[in-house]
Amino acid sequence: MEKKTKLITLIALIIGVLLVAVAAWWLWWREPPFPEGLVQANGRFEGDHYTVSGKWPGRVVELLAREGDLIQKGQVMVKLDDAQTLAKVNQAKSAVDVKKAELKAAQTSLSVFKKNVPLKIDTAKAELSHANAELASSFATEEQMLRDAERFRELLKRETVERRRSEQADLSWKVARAQHHTAQSARTRAEKQLAEARLGQNQIKAEEDNVNALSAKVTLAEAALAEEQSVLNDLVIRAPATGMITTRIVDNGEMVAAGSPLYDIVDLDKLYLKVYVPEKEIGKVRLGLPAQIYTDAFPDKPFPATIRYIASQAEFTPKEVQTPDERVKLVYAVKLYLNDNPGHKLTPGLPADAVIRWQEDTPWAKPRW
Repeated sequence: MEKKTKLITLIALIIGVLLVAVAAWWLWWREPPFPEGLVQANGRFEGDHYTVSGKWPGRVVELLAREGDLIQKGQVMVKLDDAQTLAKVNQAKSAVDVKKAELKAAQTSLSVFKKNVPLKIDTAKAELSHANAELASSFATEEQMLRDAERFRELLKRETVERRRSEQADLSWKVARAQHHTAQSARTRAEKQLAEARLGQNQIKAEEDNVNALSAKVTLAEAALAEEQSVLNDLVIRAPATGMITTRIVDNGEMVAAGSPLYDIVDLDKLYLKVYVPEKEIGKVRLGLPAQIYTDAFPDKPFPATIRYIASQAEFTPKEVQTPDERVKLVYAVKLYLNDNPGHKLTPGLPADAVIRWQEDTPWAKPRW
């Protein structure tokens, strides 16, 4: 009986110790439950994609980028054969040079006309003015000489003057009349010269029209050159954004069609983690909520992110979700866009865990699986 009592006491003592140990574990070593205001999920990084293609068909003569390369926006990726286009550019340049030379010659001619025509008009006006003065003077002289000659003729008839004086007066009148006729001819020539000089104004207008027409031809030639130059520039295909090449579709020597895809680029500055939130928790999630992303490569460095996409329809959990017990549930796809990707450390395809905070005052915690 005493042995039985000791055995019971020992068993009770052992049970008491176990209970104390369990209580101590519960109080001190048990991991606290996951905070109520957080939702955890996992997935893989993806990113905004850019398809690189050319505007013109051609043969690839130089390939400057391959899968996995990190490229910068504007970096040359592919060069297409440009021999024919380069010849057209040179031809267009020659056409521009010819038109510019014609325009320059016309502008020089117009400048000469604009300088000489007013001078000719002023000169012709001065000569006409002088001719008019000479004509008026010669007319007055002729009239005076005619009166003198007639007076001496009358005096000669009355024999009160010598015949020689009458003949001299008559000769002076004839000379004055000849000078008057000469002055009339000079005025006629001056009027003609002025009319011809004024015709130069019409020639200036014609030269201006010619300059305008040639200027328009130069503009057209330059537009044709710019078009050919644009085609030549487009034969050098550049990266539309900074990122990483995930797919290369073309190789050296291949013929490519206009608009056919050549590369696929992921923008490393616009990465997002695509996760799947269970149907029972999707009501807690909304656009704009903050999140923290954890990766195996940087386990102690959370990357801040923001929810920018929530699927409108549920789907069965994809196979890439890591926990097997979650793969049979209905889930919603959610995209967590990184606020920043310093040094482009994170790349597409990298698996990661995420914690979404839907209650603002809840402290952050690492995901637990």
